[in-house]
Amino acid sequence: MRLLWRDWILEWRTRYALSGIVLYVLATIVLVYSALIDIQPKVWNAIFWVIILFAAVSAIVKSFVQESQSRQLYYYNLVHPLALLLAKMIYNTSLLFLLSLLSWGALALLTGNPVKETGLFILAIFLGSMGLSIAFTFVSAISAKAQNSATLMAILGFPVIIPILLTLVKIGANALRLIQDTSISSDILILVAINLVLLSVSILLYPFLWRD
Repeated sequence: MRLLWRDWILEWRTRYALSGIVLYVLATIVLVYSALIDIQPKVWNAIFWVIILFAAVSAIVKSFVQESQSRQLYYYNLVHPLALLLAKMIYNTSLLFLLSLLSWGALALLTGNPVKETGLFILAIFLGSMGLSIAFTFVSAISAKAQNSATLMAILGFPVIIPILLTLVKIGANALRLIQDTSISSDILILVAINLVLLSVSILLYPFLWRD
């Protein structure tokens, strides 16, 4: 809990970073609205998840990259590696979930709200926020150990997030009633399974990365 609170305090002290992410999200939505005044629900669904993806990249990949070597050494002697990892994942999930709700509200305000099943869409946003946060947090940890290699981050992150995004688009299409898929429960379980696999791999590998 203290580690989670520390992340909130650090984010509040550097409010310009969070403000920049919010500005990016709102500017993107306004640009989309200006270019595509009449947005069809199918296009709306795709645009929404693209916005969430780039918001996730902007908000999460700095998780470990922004930590200095001296601060990492301090954490190494003070806390358990899994406690630090889980705190960052929980923080990033909550941050991305709030940004996603903000994006939904702004996009709905300008272009209308085509979502017909609100509960299903909120569930998709939560599971998507969790999956993207877990993936990008761990990729950020690896990148930080590799001298902040942006190329490495892109190579590792791309194959991980594609299954998440494809599943989110399908669940979103169901929430917008663009398709009537009787296997929606299976899609949700697939997304949960992906999140659990990513979390398990991160928990298993991060202690070895921490000791490096």
